[in-house]
Amino acid sequence: MEKQLMRSLTRNTRRHAVIAVSAACLLVPLTACTPDNGPRPAASAASAGGAPYAPKNNGKRDGRLDERLDRATILELQQDMQGKRLTSRELTQAYLDRIHRLNPRLNAVVTVNPDALDLARKSDALRRTGEVRGPLEGIPVLIKDNIDTADRQPTTAGSTALLHSKPAQDAFLVKKLRDAGAVVLGKTNMSQWANFRSPEQTAGWSATGGQTRNPYVLDRSPCGSSSGSAVAAAAALAAVTIGSETDGSIVCPASVTSTVGIKPTLGMISRSGMIPITSRHDTAGPIARNTTDAALALWAVHGSDTADTATSGADTALPSDYRKVLDPNALRGKRIGVWRKGHIGIDADVDRAFGTAVKRLRAVGATVVEGADVADSRDMMQKDMLPAVLTEFKHDLNAYLAATPGPHPRNLTELIAFNKRNSTVEMPKFGQEFFEMADKTDGDVNAPVYRQHRSAATRHARQAIDGVLTEHRLDAIVTPTDLPASPVEALDPTPFESSTRNSSVAGYPHITVPAGYARDTLPLGISFLGTRYSDANLLSYAYAFEKTTPIRKAPTYLPTLPGRS
Repeated sequence: MEKQLMRSLTRNTRRHAVIAVSAACLLVPLTACTPDNGPRPAASAASAGGAPYAPKNNGKRDGRLDERLDRATILELQQDMQGKRLTSRELTQAYLDRIHRLNPRLNAVVTVNPDALDLARKSDALRRTGEVRGPLEGIPVLIKDNIDTADRQPTTAGSTALLHSKPAQDAFLVKKLRDAGAVVLGKTNMSQWANFRSPEQTAGWSATGGQTRNPYVLDRSPCGSSSGSAVAAAAALAAVTIGSETDGSIVCPASVTSTVGIKPTLGMISRSGMIPITSRHDTAGPIARNTTDAALALWAVHGSDTADTATSGADTALPSDYRKVLDPNALRGKRIGVWRKGHIGIDADVDRAFGTAVKRLRAVGATVVEGADVADSRDMMQKDMLPAVLTEFKHDLNAYLAATPGPHPRNLTELIAFNKRNSTVEMPKFGQEFFEMADKTDGDVNAPVYRQHRSAATRHARQAIDGVLTEHRLDAIVTPTDLPASPVEALDPTPFESSTRNSSVAGYPHITVPAGYARDTLPLGISFLGTRYSDANLLSYAYAFEKTTPIRKAPTYLPTLPGRS
């Protein structure tokens, strides 16, 4: 399902792998890995849908603008466009130039939109007439490759099985982005099938995009499954990116790339047009280099969708103006619980960074409450969550495949057969155990046994968080998001307990922001957790924490850690 699920389940597998060695297809051009004599995926983001991408001025770039992209916020870019110091076309071209220059090392972007510059020109023309559609007018955004776009870009979830799929319409969240004026710049790489194909799956690897690389140290894991979205945000390949999460797939990649990741309350953002794992966990969410941009993007894409009943309360779940949460004094007087159990005493750098973060919370006026440990979720996962998710996956994926036009597998059974026929491309290093386990279920989400599993898992997860919040009268809980990024080829699990699972199963929000660096190089994150629809409050706390001391620094693109051969 996600990086955290892989970590737990692999304790009971032969290889104990969450992150495996790089796939064999990375050693040759991807054009040599095309199955069934089908269309060949782009070897890099240099092309999309067969359309060549040519960088500006034969490879020359605007150095001054390029240097600003890592630091500039969306608000600052909007001010420049409104003041006629910058156009959306110039901005879009600058991001395309960065993709052209950096993506061969990162594999973060799997396709660029061949219509991006035309969309930027349209935005500029509208602005000249005084029309601004929304807060993202003219702002380039990258979205994860499991989110439908009805344009010339494929939506593949990282699999060549879907290279020919033709979504009939944009995902609801993509419509919201376009309505807000965003330029859909391209699609980001991801852990194939959002990490729900095998318990030995490689974080950040897909058959269509290869191995995503961490921009801070290239031989370290980018985590997953929103690997490309987090890496692209960190490397300033777009102003903001959109990822998705079932369990940890936004906040883990964000934490290891020194970005802000928002996993919102389930139903805050529509899942219509998103390739599913399970509708009971899945959500999209923004990843950005600062809390302000992440908040702006969340406000742009949230809202009710009649095709997704879980979103019925989304329109009123956030304040009307996102700027209301950007309060540097938001932590003053708030009771913030500290979750240490299972996270502290494992890694000295994590301990140091988290200890400093707690001191900063106190310094800005928060009442820090120790002992706010959330119950471990491993027993619940094995007993109830996994059986429920396997059933939901078969049900939800079959529905998506059946409804999506184009020649491709029509259900999970056909997808398993496709992977077997094309195992050199699709399964060079790991199998499809989860697919096969799910296909053996009846996929019946109305069956009493399934409903018992789902009810028990959700109840356990909500009690684990709400019980701690109530007992200690807390406004939020903080904890280290994860350990520093491990080497891409690392196979062994760690004793670090999941910081994400209870929030994911409960459908509650989880936000991570940069907290420091291990060995002064590898990013570390701090998580803010709360109950249902506490998103705005958590964002205000994250913003206030971010403002206490600037932590994030630009990626270093080191080939390996200093002193490591």
